[in-house]
Amino acid sequence: MIAKLTGKLDETGGDWAVIDVAGVGYLVHCSAKTLTALGEQGGECTLYTDLQVSENNMRLLGFAEAGERDWFRLLTGVQGVGSKVALAILSALSPGELRDACAGGDAASVARAQGVGPKLAGRIVNELKDRAGVLPGGGVAGGAAVSPAGGASADAVSALQNLGFKPAVAAQAVARAQEELGAEADEGALIRVALKKAAG
Repeated sequence: MIAKLTGKLDETGGDWAVIDVAGVGYLVHCSAKTLTALGEQGGECTLYTDLQVSENNMRLLGFAEAGERDWFRLLTGVQGVGSKVALAILSALSPGELRDACAGGDAASVARAQGVGPKLAGRIVNELKDRAGVLPGGGVAGGAAVSPAGGASADAVSALQNLGFKPAVAAQAVARAQEELGAEADEGALIRVALKKAAG
């Protein structure tokens, strides 16, 4: 799986960018906030990525921060939220704002995103508040200490999702594993312990 791209910003559109990596152009779909963070055309940039494969399509999604990518994965785990809606939400709210909205039950803030009605916003807030446990972006949500997004913990969450665990379950299992092993635990150790906790 492609986890990160570093290259030159070749061109951009309404919700996409082309990143030139050693002569290969990658079409990456992005939120408005990420597109702004990429800088000027021709400059070097780095994107954290998520590859979505369906029966007849492949889409590469790009994010300026690992925390934004983690939120994208949590959002798309909610019924009715596809990649376009998740990017629209991340265009309207930063990871920190989204975390605070879910922790505080503020569906109105989530409903500011294009294409998100009050009913869907309420579902997103309820599912991520009650089930996520650990919400990327730092701080405390739902009574659980939140580890900073990115690094070994984010990679471990991604690995569990690739094994079929839902984003919320994967995030909570990795958080519990990191609490047990300590902040310096590497990805392999986190995955081993998190698998036991997720299965339990």
